Amino acid sequence: MGMSPPAGMFSSTPHPKTISMKPNPCNNHNLPGMLLALALMLAAGHAEAETPTLNPANTSWVLTATGLVLFMTLPGLALFYGGLVRTRNVLSILMQCFAIACLVSVAWFFVDYSVAFGDGGTLKGIWGGLGKLFLNGVTQASLSNDIPESVFLMFQMTFAIITPALIIGGFAERIRFSAVLWFSVLWVTLVYAPVCHWVWGGGWLQEMGFMDFAGGAVVHVNAGIAALVAALVIGNRHGFPKTAMMPHNMTMVFTGASMLWVGWFGFNAGSALAANGNAGMAMLVTHIAAATGSLAWMTMEWVRHGKPSILGIVTGMVAGLGTITPASGFASPAGGAFIGFLAGMICYGFTQVIKQRLKIDDSLDVSPVHGVGGILGTVLTGVFASPSLGGSGFTTPVTMTHQLQVQALGVLATLLWSGVLTYIVLKIVDTLVGLRADRDQEAEGLDLAFHDEKGYNFDSGSF
Repeated sequence: MGMSPPAGMFSSTPHPKTISMKPNPCNNHNLPGMLLALALMLAAGHAEAETPTLNPANTSWVLTATGLVLFMTLPGLALFYGGLVRTRNVLSILMQCFAIACLVSVAWFFVDYSVAFGDGGTLKGIWGGLGKLFLNGVTQASLSNDIPESVFLMFQMTFAIITPALIIGGFAERIRFSAVLWFSVLWVTLVYAPVCHWVWGGGWLQEMGFMDFAGGAVVHVNAGIAALVAALVIGNRHGFPKTAMMPHNMTMVFTGASMLWVGWFGFNAGSALAANGNAGMAMLVTHIAAATGSLAWMTMEWVRHGKPSILGIVTGMVAGLGTITPASGFASPAGGAFIGFLAGMICYGFTQVIKQRLKIDDSLDVSPVHGVGGILGTVLTGVFASPSLGGSGFTTPVTMTHQLQVQALGVLATLLWSGVLTYIVLKIVDTLVGLRADRDQEAEGLDLAFHDEKGYNFDSGSF
């Protein structure tokens, strides 16, 4: 069973070579020497079996999955978010997603990969340390189990890219571009990388048997609570909630959402880090959860408003995908269908609570969709991984009650760490460059205010 993504934990167990020794009855006088030779050969064979060797099939699949996960951010998430904002802010979202992809890639090279997946020494339960700064020790020949370490770290880099890109939906249309850059690099280093180490890099949660196949806590809970804190710190958009702030381009939203669905197969099935049955089942479970999440959200909206919308059905798909992510490699197809169905209903309900009742301007619903979905899916992993419900089983021999306690502890730790550190990072950035665009810049639109460009030129002279 492949559990994503701590280094050295994912490929199939090497098959020890079979050694055939036929004793010669004429040489019984040398029996002690023969036994010693046999022991040495068995030891040598065992050592050889444990030496990692490159698996071309696994390497090919993870290379493909890496491309799919990057495709989720560029162009998937960028188009999805870009269509959801108003016309005057579309380029700002595209620019933020693209710049985050560049900036986090460099930060991953400098320090973040080391913090997430380094050895960590005496503090290895908390962070990975600085032993892999500038990708020290990563060569063409170095392996992470049976795939190149370069492929493993690149796969993990795409997860680090999409997580802060998700967060920008919480403060869309009102943040300074320079603040986005500072926030993203500090947040990935101080918040994302340590949580990644706890869960996937040999940290304390992984040691406890915490189950998060592809990022329920590391990505979705982490991003969801960060987006909520950011929305509260930065404040609502001017006019919210009285002024209607409708998506400007639903065709773009649909296109981006469809790309996210396809890319999510790399996100979840790729987290098996092997071309095997675990990856195949993760893909199937992911797809079913997306479908049931879409239908559940669409139905809730249809009942409440009398008509189903394209925005509702694609948002339900994202909720289903985010919620199944931690359980995707552990649950059965039936479990995936049920998790997706719950995601569509519960995440829909929380969007109404956060915006309409609490009046919090989480612009693109990051916290109710990714945050609530991530919490729900991470906890339910402790239920639907049970063999009695068709799951693959828990990573350690424990009861369901114990596993649920471990899952809840992991969620709580992520919420506290990310919530507190996000608040601190926001205050640091506000001191350095200022967080919020001023009222005139917000009214003009961030496209012109910070990039001196317009997404659409409607004047006659532009044609």
